[in-house]
Amino acid sequence: MLESSKAFGGFSVDDIPAARAFYADTLGLRVTEANGMLTLHLAGDRPVIVYPKPNHTPATFTILNFPVDDVEAAVDELTSRGVTFERYEGTPTETDEKGVFRQGGPLIAWFTDPAGNVLSVIDSSPA
Repeated sequence: MLESSKAFGGFSVDDIPAARAFYADTLGLRVTEANGMLTLHLAGDRPVIVYPKPNHTPATFTILNFPVDDVEAAVDELTSRGVTFERYEGTPTETDEKGVFRQGGPLIAWFTDPAGNVLSVIDSSPA
């Protein structure tokens, strides 16, 4: 029944203007707005809806992963745009001083949007 449905994801934020500025200006994504909600237009025709929620609680897991060819370069570029990468110390996902996880699996670095939702840049190289 749903196999041909063009499903899409979504998540909440507590401040639509701040989210729009972050996703459009800081991350450089194409963002449109309608009915008080944002649509992030991701590569591969993968829209994601961002909706306001007054009692928003940030997701405690990664809601959006951005595959990149060079995690180091992406971290450097996003840092220059004001993005702060998460530093996890003493955990199974311990990261280095730049916020990059190098303990096995693909290189990945996590950061948050203005609403506190977790995002990442992750190595797109095949395993």
